[in-house]
Formats: sequence, structure tokens, C-alpha cells
Amino acid sequence: MSAVRVDLYQDAIMSPFWNFNAHSAMYGIRGSARVQVASDNGTTVFDDVLRAGQLLIVPQGYLVATKAQGEGFQYIAFETNPDTMVSHVAGKNSVLSDLPAAVIASSYAISMEEAAELKNGRKHELAVLTPAGSGSYQQGQAGSAQQ
Repeated sequence: MSAVRVDLYQDAIMSPFWNFNAHSAMYGIRGSARVQVASDNGTTVFDDVLRAGQLLIVPQGYLVATKAQGEGFQYIAFETNPDTMVSHVAGKNSVLSDLPAAVIASSYAISMEEAAELKNGRKHELAVLTPAGSGSYQQGQAGSAQQ
């Protein structure tokens, strides 16, 4: 088993991610967040607000997207594998960062410029994405994830 503590500031978004090799139990400690979970075939299985004191079980391979509400959100996730492998959809360590822009453009039917922005637009952020248009946030201040 392993555990991860995540502290998201107001309106911060945790980059959508999935665990390759572990189930996860997310327990809200403080605040609230909108959490969306999609199965491995893309079906939405959870789309609601998770609050302090609530528990959400996420099966291995399911995609999780989290956006903190106005008061922020802090949670701890207990995972069933001591060496959990996580993949993020956006950010510095994302799946998209290793794909050629031409592949992204073709896959999503977008221009090369849009593909480059999608691929490189959040390179400075690891997993916690700052709210769009917020001048009061700076790199590294949107939230934290500790393992």
C-alpha cells in the first residue's frame, strides 16, 4: 500500500490521471472539489462534488479529473500498490508530451499550431494546473502533491 496527499488551492485543477497498477481510495480532508471519473472504455462513472469526510473508490485504469471549489480541497489517496505508477494527461510528465505534434494534430483533427499548444502549453506544471486567466497564481503555487 501507499498514500498520496494532495492540497489544491481555490479553483486549481489536478491534471487528469490514471493509475496503471493500483486501485485508489480518495478521502476528502478539507474543502470540496468536483471530481469526474471515467472507466477504461470512456464511460463517466462518477461526476459529483467530493467533500471533506467523504470517500471515493477509484478502480485501477480509471481516469480521474479533480477541480477544487472556492475553498480549495485537500485529500489523501490510499493506493493498493506500494509502487503505484501514475500517468497524467497534461503537464510536464503527460502522455502527450512524448508524442509528435503531427500525431496529435491528426488524432484530434486540429491544426499543427493547436497541437503544439496542447503538447507544450503546460510544460512548466507537473500535475496541478493553475486556473485560466488568474494573474494571482504563479508557477508552483496552484497546489501541491506529495508522495
